[in-house]
Amino acid sequence: MNRLIRIALVFAFFLFSQVNTFAQCAMCRASVENNVANGETSIGAGLNAGILYLFVMPYLMAMVIGFFWYRAAKKKKAKFSIQ
Repeated sequence: MNRLIRIALVFAFFLFSQVNTFAQCAMCRASVENNVANGETSIGAGLNAGILYLFVMPYLMAMVIGFFWYRAAKKKKAKFSIQ
């Protein structure tokens, strides 16, 4: 039980601690800085939309797979409960 509590505390620490980082590749950052210096801010919005798209896609795929898995399990359970 002591080990489980220790693991839970470490997990909670990593879950709730945050570190500010600059997670942008050098080419993207240079492109945005160059365009902002020239007065264009639209490319920054496009990069943000792309980042959000890349962020959402794995979760959306997991939800679709989970939905089909749930539906198949529900059908299988209904098939066995009828017999």
